[in-house]
Amino acid sequence: MHRHHRPPDLSALAPYEGRTAPPRTVRLHTGGTWRDVPLHRREDLPPGRTVTGPAIITENSATTVVDDGWRAVTTQDGHLLLERTTVTRSSDLDTEADPVLLEVFNNLFMSIAEQMGARLESTAQSVNIKERLDFSCALFDPDGNLVANAPHIPVHLGSMGTSVKEVIRRRGPAMRPGDTYAVNDPYHGGTHLPDVTVITPVFDTRGDHDTGSDPRVLFHVASRGHHAEIGGIAPGSMPADSRTIDEEGVLLDNWLLAENGRLRERETLRLLTEARHPSRNPATNLADLRAQIAANQKGVDEVTRMIEDFGLDVVQAYMRHVQDNAEEAVRRVIDALDDGEYAYETDAGAVIRVRVRVDRRNRSATIDFTGTSAQQATNFNAPYAVVNAAVLYVFRTLVEDDIPLNDGCLRPLRIIVPRGSLLAPEPPAAVVAGNVETSQAITGALYAALGVQAEGSGTMNNVTFGNARHQYYETVASGSGAGDGFPGASVVQTHMTNSRLTDPEILEWRLPVRLDEFAVRQGSGGAGEWRGGDGAVRRIRFLEPMTVSILSQHRRVPPYGMAGGAPGALGVNRVERADGTVAELDGSDSVDVGPGDVLVIETPGGGGYGPPPTTPIEQEK
Repeated sequence: MHRHHRPPDLSALAPYEGRTAPPRTVRLHTGGTWRDVPLHRREDLPPGRTVTGPAIITENSATTVVDDGWRAVTTQDGHLLLERTTVTRSSDLDTEADPVLLEVFNNLFMSIAEQMGARLESTAQSVNIKERLDFSCALFDPDGNLVANAPHIPVHLGSMGTSVKEVIRRRGPAMRPGDTYAVNDPYHGGTHLPDVTVITPVFDTRGDHDTGSDPRVLFHVASRGHHAEIGGIAPGSMPADSRTIDEEGVLLDNWLLAENGRLRERETLRLLTEARHPSRNPATNLADLRAQIAANQKGVDEVTRMIEDFGLDVVQAYMRHVQDNAEEAVRRVIDALDDGEYAYETDAGAVIRVRVRVDRRNRSATIDFTGTSAQQATNFNAPYAVVNAAVLYVFRTLVEDDIPLNDGCLRPLRIIVPRGSLLAPEPPAAVVAGNVETSQAITGALYAALGVQAEGSGTMNNVTFGNARHQYYETVASGSGAGDGFPGASVVQTHMTNSRLTDPEILEWRLPVRLDEFAVRQGSGGAGEWRGGDGAVRRIRFLEPMTVSILSQHRRVPPYGMAGGAPGALGVNRVERADGTVAELDGSDSVDVGPGDVLVIETPGGGGYGPPPTTPIEQEK
């Protein structure tokens, strides 16, 4: 059912006083010159009055400039409605970079991705996407380079471009208006199987291309959602013990999801249900895929509107300008960096070794992961797209300017990753933990090499549980790391994750569980001149039999402190049985639970920065 809401009645806030005084004349700089334009008082404008630009309308709390080619109409409800009437010479924008327009387009491109996200949130069915907001939306240029994104999940945003470029490489001229593609295969553009990327090309529909020629692709829009069930050997599709990629679920490799505007529902359902380890909840998969298609269509609509408003040449020019601006912002960061290196040990004993080498002459840097451990027999292997995402995220966080995260940030950076390593595995290696856990370790290694801040827990604390009827996934917040001049924050999602936890009421309504406790784990942050943030304690009671899978780190190696700061406390996982016994769990583990059993997750604290205070007075500070 569609509900049509009227706008609020504002007529009482600025009532028409029943008189129409002639407007004054003031000077306004518009269209590149000074002009004499009318100055209207809002109170003097009766309902239905039209003011044609250029003009100025003033009231007690606002001033509205009606530019050339626009008009303002006062409505019966007291609103002032601005409408564009013509595209004038003054609105025919230049393609050269203008600082004001650069800021406008920075926000305009990001706004498109934000509107896509709002539609995805409102139309998705799964708890994971609708409530936890485990999704991301972004806008890409015709070559698949990231232009702008909404502030969603960092590990998604820096890696989605790989999926887009893979579809472009393999589809190329075969793309047609109305087509939409789905990708989750980590060896062909994806990261791990639960993250399904839906990609829609935006075509030039103006009809001014040569007769008979194929329509041009102007942009791509994409949405990535974490599907809490995509098959595999464990409910929730985040198994702790997978050893090959096919044990982790259903692969969507360059899958034609919609053709000529029609969802290929029957074909997609067959793909989801006939795999070796099929999805346990294909109906929800299809519902969320429809929501992702709807989100992409919102992106297509908004890009089309933007082109209509500003002109294709201006939009394409600023598509390049925002990336050039991001590139220069990162080069300014590199100007202030020094060489550094770090060897980051994981709980399993694997090492991520990174060297950052700064080339001041060329204002560039090389990020070299040579020496990193070989790919593992576990599922902690991270595809190259994840490395790309971590590097992009770290260097974007070093930029103080308010710019969109985009591929311009990567232009000054050369990334070296040895093939067959933990960070560039060969198929059919398992990768489900690489996206969520190894991405955090890469980030921690980079911050350590750059000397920026202590480790911010270095894990997403992934918890998945389910059975044949229910599947659920969440990441549990930890403490963030302290830095020079600032303490860590307690119980926050750090670095490559930016999802939220499901509200307790929704969790208990949608799933047969009870949330017994969610609290700050007091004292778990590392000591230092600036303390690390505290982790969390989370206790989930099960009401029916389920299988629980946990993927987490820093249960053996504590999150590092920096500059003399103490490390954060180790995390702890366990199950407190209904019969009073306790089962201690490893960082990556799987366990069956029954009614009355309680899963307890104690997440790590962040590392401290600087030597800890030595006197009580200093400690109070």
